[in-house]
Amino acid sequence: MTSATDHAADAPARARAPQPSAGRELRLDLFRGLALWLIFVDHLPPNLFTWLTIRNYGFSDATEIFIFISGYTAAFVYGRALTDRGFVVAGARILKRVWQIYVAHVFLFTIFLAEISYVATRFENPLYTEEMGILDFLKQPDVTIVQALLLKFRPVNMDVLPLYIVLMLFLPPILWLMKRKPDLTLALSVGVYILTWEFGLNLPAYPHGVWFFNPFAWQLLFVFGAWCALGGARRMAPLLSSRITLALAIAYLLAAFFVTLTWHLPQLGHFVPRFIESWMYPINKTDLDVLRFIHFLALAAVTVHLLPANWPGLRSPWLAPMILCGQHSLEIFCIGVFLAFAGHFVLAEIGSGPWIHFVVSLSGIVVMSAAAWLFSWYKRVAAKGGMDPKRNETRADLVGGGS
Repeated sequence: MTSATDHAADAPARARAPQPSAGRELRLDLFRGLALWLIFVDHLPPNLFTWLTIRNYGFSDATEIFIFISGYTAAFVYGRALTDRGFVVAGARILKRVWQIYVAHVFLFTIFLAEISYVATRFENPLYTEEMGILDFLKQPDVTIVQALLLKFRPVNMDVLPLYIVLMLFLPPILWLMKRKPDLTLALSVGVYILTWEFGLNLPAYPHGVWFFNPFAWQLLFVFGAWCALGGARRMAPLLSSRITLALAIAYLLAAFFVTLTWHLPQLGHFVPRFIESWMYPINKTDLDVLRFIHFLALAAVTVHLLPANWPGLRSPWLAPMILCGQHSLEIFCIGVFLAFAGHFVLAEIGSGPWIHFVVSLSGIVVMSAAAWLFSWYKRVAAKGGMDPKRNETRADLVGGGS
């Protein structure tokens, strides 16, 4: 990602806040950073802090935010490369990014296994291996490693990157068609989504079951993000600015909030008609239930209405940590997975009181933010010192976060 513009000599506060480069949409960085923070908190054992995440107040959660923004930014960056340099060059750059994400996934898998195995052995608590889903690795490490390289075996909390790898792998033909027939491309994506629900399409997982995030279903959110980036959002602007749309979105969010309240307060359940319950449940996350998709759309509509692209708060130093995390999403996601298990260990071994939960959650967010600042500082220094001979290519690849 491009880093903040350095104006430290003239305005220290502005130096700490990311500044927009040409064509940059800081709202995407902001909400992707927010999604990374929420994913980290949601990966911790349920605690006081987790009540601040959106999954407790509606049908969708941070994963929808992350995948939509990933599709939007990938299409924005590589779509421009497709226009400027052709399909072959753009496709090669996308595949290069896929390889980078795959290597990051393998590295994350290796270190994550080492972290869990060390803690389980050091503290003589084999339950960690079972809770984190690596028991099969300890039984058959040779087979499990091969399955992990094939993206079939994944410990707990490691489902997002394999999904993103598959989605990015099919981005070249998606972009090629979307540049020519954007509405047709989105319609085909909807068709795949419908066929997924009709015939139960999914990819097999190891040692049993299927992928937790079904790529055949979640591709709809990714492709919709790409469609928005390549002109769809501009065409929808009149609809999004409509007060009727805003009213409908708020009404749906309130209805979803009431339904989620019944999960925590069962005595409210009798206010929901039985025929609605039978139609609504289960709200399937694996196959991106349509209620989750609509809930995300409603959130997005309200957000776009309340936070315009020129909102001054985007340059505030108070939001800079979140924006920087969004600008280094791949690295921060990996760090968040490590920190989530570390937090799980602390809460299990030391205590699970509300103050410990608060400290663990806040400490993880601080570490993620500090790491994002360090990555941004290094890129800024490297660019100024001529340390990066491929600055322009790297900058283009990361501007929307290829991750």
